[in-house]
Amino acid sequence: MESGFGSDFGSDFGSGGGGAGGKLDPGLIMEQVKVQIAVANAQELLQRMTDKCFRKCIGKPGGALDNAEQKCIAMCMDRYMDSWNTVSRAYNSRLQRERANM
Repeated sequence: MESGFGSDFGSDFGSGGGGAGGKLDPGLIMEQVKVQIAVANAQELLQRMTDKCFRKCIGKPGGALDNAEQKCIAMCMDRYMDSWNTVSRAYNSRLQRERANM
């Protein structure tokens, strides 16, 4: 996932905006940056969730997860995602209110 996107981003960014006479398209660059940030945020979310849930649920790593560990991991991930979504909604709502007040 990461290697293909990163190489596409770099080649698009350095190509001069395609057929626009060598000029960079600020809109295209901004969209690429937004996508890159979204990918980085998703990767960070997954990494943090994995670390926290592994530490919480897996006492002694082995070759397979037992039923209790599987249930713990599933519940932990569900709670983590619910929390992440709640915080994200609140953050976005606050940003919208602040932008409206400008």
